[in-house]
Amino acid sequence: MPGIWETNMNFSQWSRSLVKTIAVVLALALPTALAISSADARVGGGFSSGSRGSRTFSAPPSTTTAPGSTSQFNRTYSQPGAGMNNAAPSRGGLFGRGGGFLGGLAAGFLGAGLFGMLFGGGLFGGLGGLSSILGLIIQIVLVVFVVRLAMSWWQRRNSPQAAYAGAGPQTNYRSGLGGGLGSGLGGGLGFGANNAPLEIKPADYEAFERLLGDIQSAWSNEDIAKLHTLATPEMVSYFEQDLAQNRARNVVNKVTNVKLLQGDLAEAWREGETDYATVAMRFSLTDTTVDRNTGAIVAGSEQPGEVTEVWTFARRPGSPWELSAIQQTN
Repeated sequence: MPGIWETNMNFSQWSRSLVKTIAVVLALALPTALAISSADARVGGGFSSGSRGSRTFSAPPSTTTAPGSTSQFNRTYSQPGAGMNNAAPSRGGLFGRGGGFLGGLAAGFLGAGLFGMLFGGGLFGGLGGLSSILGLIIQIVLVVFVVRLAMSWWQRRNSPQAAYAGAGPQTNYRSGLGGGLGSGLGGGLGFGANNAPLEIKPADYEAFERLLGDIQSAWSNEDIAKLHTLATPEMVSYFEQDLAQNRARNVVNKVTNVKLLQGDLAEAWREGETDYATVAMRFSLTDTTVDRNTGAIVAGSEQPGEVTEVWTFARRPGSPWELSAIQQTN
């Protein structure tokens, strides 16, 4: 009998060591994730935010400018199968609203168990009795459950149906000397399976390029009133959240020297009375975050860098184009 108990204890110690290792890895990964997000301080914060009407959950076609895929929306008001006029935003992700009660419960128990064991405890406080062994088993089951949940979410996100839904023709444009987004190329014609075709003209390309610079400028000046004239209420709500976080940290993000280098029309369509155009844009910029009081640089660099993002613009009758979504490229 002592031999049996010794074997069980060795297994329990090994299991505890394994889960503690997982906890340490997660703890080390968290600062890295925060560092990555702080480096993307420009307008939109490096997130994929906004709505693309009925195509919010369909990936836009890849283009020459953005040949890879786009990230799924982290922040959007839309729900699957709905347009962009929902009343409340939905937080995406594994443990957001989409995870439901079960996902939130699993996240809570997993966090409590992992960090409890990291500091010498466990879900039920140690390995001294039957309840502790039972707690360890529950924690291992939860780890397996969360991993399977994450794999399922990743497979849905990267399914071929999602990657190629809503594909349409492309029109290339480049910013050259004396030219705008669509200089010398004429308009692009976008088609959708259930939507009316929409012609994008040179004046539209010029509007997109102008919005790229004006939005970055209004963001840098923290001019909410100006942003309301350039973007949808949904996008402005995200900008306000990000600016509030900057104020709480006592910093200001300054984006200057914005210049469009290359762009493609991914798709353009009409839903009801609303026109949509999704374009991939590669642009240069100087992105710095400075202390609000001293002006000292706390993040970013004064050296220009390049960014490629996919922006969607929306236009209603009698109104100019406005930013409806920003998506990051992979």
